[in-house]
Amino acid sequence: MTKKTLLKVTGLKVSYGGIQAVKGVDFEVHEGELVSLIGSNGAGKTTTMKAITGTLAINGGDIEYLGKSIRGQGPWDLVKQGLAMVPEGRGVFTRMTIMENLQMGAYIRDDKSEIEADIEKMFTIFPRLRERKDQLAGTMSGGEQQMLAMGRALMSRPKVLLLDEPSMGLSPIMVDKIFEVIKDVYAQGVTVLLVEQNASRALSIADRGYVMESGIVTMTGDAKHMLNDPKVRAAYLGE
Repeated sequence: MTKKTLLKVTGLKVSYGGIQAVKGVDFEVHEGELVSLIGSNGAGKTTTMKAITGTLAINGGDIEYLGKSIRGQGPWDLVKQGLAMVPEGRGVFTRMTIMENLQMGAYIRDDKSEIEADIEKMFTIFPRLRERKDQLAGTMSGGEQQMLAMGRALMSRPKVLLLDEPSMGLSPIMVDKIFEVIKDVYAQGVTVLLVEQNASRALSIADRGYVMESGIVTMTGDAKHMLNDPKVRAAYLGE
């Protein structure tokens, strides 16, 4: 049975700071999948994610979500449609408390009792957030902020969750925790597009993978096969 395509990127071109950072990228994400986009630093992965979520203008190609072009739409419109991103660097509201950050994640919703239930759910997934719910987000560690950023994005009840470098700068223990949560979110039926420099971790939990190099996709396939591909292992897994 063919899975429904939720996100389709066709011939995507994006210029960033006068440089053509993305040079005609094609990929798609199907309903219920966890797709990983890997590649070295500067490959164009984050630029691609920003273009998908409307924070960077595109100058070629198209992005379709649920079968319709979303080119030119702003992030707030896309969140309403079920497309949420946890950006590189987390982007939490540093002068707000943890609780206020989670409430902001649900700004598109008006089902108060359901919002309260979802906040409780986030506290179950991330017990550390419950312990510090009245603490300002800016005073938390990087790992705690990553948990909060993920919890805030999940509060919008996304159909597709985009994660940009969620393990960057975190301790090994915190990386383990973040990847456990990604697996749990995926198991609950949320479609995930994961951009990650830690290629082995990303491919080990993904269904399919894409490799980006210098603004183009150079390889795609089943994630487990890619994990064992000698070229991928040599280029991204240090073997």
